Amino acid sequence: MRELTYREAIQEALCQEMRRDPTVFLIGEDIAYLGGPYAVTKGMCEEFTEERVRDTPISESAIIGSAIGASLNGMRPVAEISLCDFLMVCVDQVVNQAAKYRYSTGGSVNLPLVIRTSYGTRGGSGAQHSQDLYAMFLNVPGIKIVLPATPYDAKGMLLASIRDPNPVMFFAHRLLYGLKGPVPEDDYVVPLGKAQVIREGQDLSIVATGKMVHEALAAADKLASDGARAEVVDVRSLAPLDRDTICESVRKTGRALVVDEAPQTGGATAEIGMSIVEGCFDFLDAPVVRLGARDFPVPFNHALTKSNLPDREAIYQSCLQLLGREE
Repeated sequence: MRELTYREAIQEALCQEMRRDPTVFLIGEDIAYLGGPYAVTKGMCEEFTEERVRDTPISESAIIGSAIGASLNGMRPVAEISLCDFLMVCVDQVVNQAAKYRYSTGGSVNLPLVIRTSYGTRGGSGAQHSQDLYAMFLNVPGIKIVLPATPYDAKGMLLASIRDPNPVMFFAHRLLYGLKGPVPEDDYVVPLGKAQVIREGQDLSIVATGKMVHEALAAADKLASDGARAEVVDVRSLAPLDRDTICESVRKTGRALVVDEAPQTGGATAEIGMSIVEGCFDFLDAPVVRLGARDFPVPFNHALTKSNLPDREAIYQSCLQLLGREE
């Protein structure tokens, strides 16, 4: 199968869906000719014109407000917020408007809206441009939250998101855009709310989100050299969360490590970890362990940034502790 980068997979999904459905359009800052901060939409304006690849002023609230209005009038907007940090500027539109329409109308009004944004810590970006804010929206019923970790999932989950009648927040890790992987040319969807076991194992389960999936796989390789077989579960979607697949894995292995890049307190690891406790407590041979970033703003300094984040070595050491093999 051919390989695409994560960036190319997202663009292919956008192009294919815009050709298939004339109600789909893009809206965001500098997306028409500059292609956005990560060049995802670069060149698309030549095919689809400025009517469907719309540049906006620097106003996130205007972007999301306009997208909500367009959605309520029969369109399917894909609104780009360049960094998830800037979602705080338009949180009222997301939380108090987009998330509530379908419920408030008794299901009679759909609101198909994709908010496509980037997240992830990178050294040198500072505390206001390096956050992982997806877990904040877990506390808001009415919004779906997805975090694809591979180019295959990036395309399939974006197509599923655009076709969904509900608002979907599509979070792409900024350091995954150059990642290559197999991507079918055909139209396909990856169902939202379905986790995936991407490495089979028997001794413990590593349940990971986004970029941490790749760190977990690297840690699992190192564990294999020690004779330990780790199963890796890609969460894929935080809302809806596939508790069944996660708990099925933990019931098999008896041990669980939950890994997420965001700060640990009140984050995705808390929700996933508690779901494991509730769903398969009697099968646990050890307490559930969580691994996330430290609870302080992201440093500007590169070395400090790296020390703040979980990585494959931290995952490896946590797994050894779970297995009672501390070095």
